[in-house]
Amino acid sequence: MSPIATVKRELLVRRLQAWAAGALHHARRAIYVHGYADADGGEAAEAAVRVLADLPDLARGRELSMVVLGDDVTGFTGRLAEAQRDAGAGAGLAVLPIGGGTNDRLPVALRAAGASRVPMLAFLDATAATEPPGVPTLAAVAGGKPAEILLVLPPGTSVEPCREAGFPLVTSAELATGTEPGEVVAFATTSAKSLESFKEALWAVDEFAGVRLRDPADPERHLIDISLRPHPGPLRRELLAHLAQVGTATVTQLRTFALTETVYRAADATRVLHTLVDTGAVVRRPEHGRLGGDVEITAS
Repeated sequence: MSPIATVKRELLVRRLQAWAAGALHHARRAIYVHGYADADGGEAAEAAVRVLADLPDLARGRELSMVVLGDDVTGFTGRLAEAQRDAGAGAGLAVLPIGGGTNDRLPVALRAAGASRVPMLAFLDATAATEPPGVPTLAAVAGGKPAEILLVLPPGTSVEPCREAGFPLVTSAELATGTEPGEVVAFATTSAKSLESFKEALWAVDEFAGVRLRDPADPERHLIDISLRPHPGPLRRELLAHLAQVGTATVTQLRTFALTETVYRAADATRVLHTLVDTGAVVRRPEHGRLGGDVEITAS
């Protein structure tokens, strides 16, 4: 497995664990969608089955459906069933393999599974697909309540279709090992809390063989080591550029900007703003007191 594939797998596992525990705590049933599953021979889907089959809430009357889509899923359906049995999952977990292509079948599959207005997470690694998932495919996932997508796209692919599909919160980062553009990992959600959780997972994954993050919005295209305390340089530049455009913004607005428009977390924005205030690069109003959400920030 390549280093980037390993990072993607760890991101999937971390997000699945956090999402499934919350979804089944608040709802009696939830749906996980694993698209393009045959691109890696079903290995990521098998890992997902093992994560979901180990959920304690499945033994408490909760129901979780895993919809597995690919051009041809017949080659690994037996392994999915074996992984489910090995983990000891009972009737609470239903694995539903569907062939015929993710873009073509996903909306129909979700309607058949009764997916409307139930918690839903989709993992769509389209890096080997002939074309990225279209707006109808993404919009079908957006029908979940709440809904979120962990999406991996070929280098240079836009994430704008996620917004067009109805997701109000979208963020992305490049997984890169050098100067060339890297695969784009994106997260689209209807929940700000889920977005924060994804960002925490993004910076918490182990660094594998030089895999680093690049902020797609950074014009200088700096590579950033994956760390719980990431280098603040690109965020500092992006916050100052944003303030040059808007003039004045509150701390809350700048935290939201960092969360949705950069690779960084809201907490990273707070740390950078403290430094910018201390160095005189920005002016705050009021001038003294805690740097709370309603404090206004203006570039010097």
